[in-house]
Amino acid sequence: MRFRADDAAVIAVSAAFWSVLNATLAPLFWQATRLPIFCDLLAAISLILAAWWVRKLGAATLVGLLATVLNFILRPGALHFLGFTVASAVFDALTRAIGYERCFSGGAGPALLAAAGTASTWVAGLIIGALFMGGSVPLTWFSALHALGGLLGSLLGVSVVKALEKRLPQRGGKEG
Repeated sequence: MRFRADDAAVIAVSAAFWSVLNATLAPLFWQATRLPIFCDLLAAISLILAAWWVRKLGAATLVGLLATVLNFILRPGALHFLGFTVASAVFDALTRAIGYERCFSGGAGPALLAAAGTASTWVAGLIIGALFMGGSVPLTWFSALHALGGLLGSLLGVSVVKALEKRLPQRGGKEG
C-alpha cells in the first residue's frame, strides 16, 4: 500500500497542526485548568482528518509518529507525548477494523469515529497517567478526562470532515 503525494501532504499538515498547537497552546490550557482535554482534542481532529483523506492503514500512525518527532523538537522534555504515539496506532487499527467506508459514510459513521477517537485517547490517558504522572493523578479519572477530550475532538473532527466533503465532494467516496 503506497501513499500518494497528496496523502503525504495531509499526513504532514495534520501532524504539524497537532504538534505545534500541542506544544504552544496545550501547556497553557493545562496550566490554567489542570484538565488533560485540549491535547486529546487536537489528536482526534488530526487523526480523523488524515484518516478521512488517506483511508489507508498506517496514515494515522504516521501522523502520530511525525507529531511525536515534531513535539519533541518543540518540547524536548514532553515524554508524555509517547502516549499519543500509541493512541495514533490504536486509532489507525480501529478505523481500519471498522472500515473506512463505514467510518466516513452517513448513518453510524460519525458515532463509530467518535468511539474510535474516544477509545484511542483513553489509551493515551492510561499510558500518560500510569507512566508519566508519577501517581499524582487518579488513573481512572485522568484517563476518562483524556477520553472526554477525544470525544470532543472527534465531534469537531467529524464536523471538519463534513464541511470539507461539501467543498471537496470528490473526496467523499474515496476508498484506498
